[in-house]
Amino acid sequence: MEPDDEIYANGGADVSTNRDRPIIGSEQLDIEAYAGLYTGRTKITRLLFIADRCGQNDNTAMKMEALRMAYEEIKKGENTQLFRDVVQRIDGRLGSDYGMDSAWCEMVDRRADHRKEKLENELNAYRTNLIKESIRMGYNDFGDYYYAHGSLADAFKELCPYVSKAEQTTEALEPITVTKLRCAAGLAHLESKKYKLAARKFLEVSPELGNSYNEVIAPQDVATYGGLCALASFDRTELKSKIIDNPNFRNIVGVGTRISHCALYCESKKFCVDTCHYASCLDYLGNLKANLMLDIHLHDHVQTLYDQIRNKALIQYTHPFVSVDLQMMANAFKTTVAGLGKELETLIADNQIQARIDSHNKILYARHADQRNTTFQRVLQTGNEFDRDVRAMLLRANLIKHEYKASRKL
Repeated sequence: MEPDDEIYANGGADVSTNRDRPIIGSEQLDIEAYAGLYTGRTKITRLLFIADRCGQNDNTAMKMEALRMAYEEIKKGENTQLFRDVVQRIDGRLGSDYGMDSAWCEMVDRRADHRKEKLENELNAYRTNLIKESIRMGYNDFGDYYYAHGSLADAFKELCPYVSKAEQTTEALEPITVTKLRCAAGLAHLESKKYKLAARKFLEVSPELGNSYNEVIAPQDVATYGGLCALASFDRTELKSKIIDNPNFRNIVGVGTRISHCALYCESKKFCVDTCHYASCLDYLGNLKANLMLDIHLHDHVQTLYDQIRNKALIQYTHPFVSVDLQMMANAFKTTVAGLGKELETLIADNQIQARIDSHNKILYARHADQRNTTFQRVLQTGNEFDRDVRAMLLRANLIKHEYKASRKL
């Protein structure tokens, strides 16, 4: 896989039709192929997020395409409030076919009222008869009803009493359930900016995830999120053991064809074993950045992750050397000496690099510890600790001796 390879959709049922459709790469995002990875509410939410981001960037064509697809997807469901919101955003710019459909809204709302009344009657009957399983199913039905209509707070309220019971069950979970829980935990850690924990959870996801959780996350996301978080937080040893030599991650990579996480896998390998590839890795990530900013879960973390990845590359580049020519290092990272100097100054101030900069000669000198003095201090400390321990043992022995004689006299 070369760094300039494009990113392609998950093959699914018909690999041949998707193989040549780029999703994420250095070119503009293919919204149709991207949205095809998801179903349900997350598909709509991601499309609306893309529309908002493109609106901020004055990309009107992509914004309207996202709104068009969101409009069509919403009409497959029952969320009339969200439909009205999207119609307002479109504001007639897509023609009469994408305008307000009052008749559809009234029909859906009327049907929803009837269904809600039916669910309430059924639940009241279950409560009267004290049928626990039926009561549980009644709450589930209410949760599904509120979720379908966009009332997430009400949906959670209906199911909340049963969450703790589900968590306390002692029955063994199915492997696919464990995999979904790892995805959810990874997203939670990512949102909390605990990138190392997020990487570990995503890298533990089993390839059997497939498309079984695409109402929340796609396999491509698992590999992309896990790959980026790993590059930002893992050291070389962890990159090798948890990515390069990890069969699960390789299988997740194999779910799609020539997609972003394949490239991330290759770039991780270069990043791990060969310093000369730092620049190509950072360049490739730079080409992906604009499209990664359109990801609803990743956008708030992209800049932080990129900064951490770059800082780690700078640290690893300088680590083996006693001195480094800043001009050569700047060329390797495709930046200016002045810009590189500022980056290194920050890392030195944060104690991430032990070095000093010769600004006149443009050389970075490492501050290696005086090994002779360090060894002497360690030996001296060991001697002091030995002397203290021996004195403590002698004191204890004398105390035991005298207490024993005193007890014998009594």
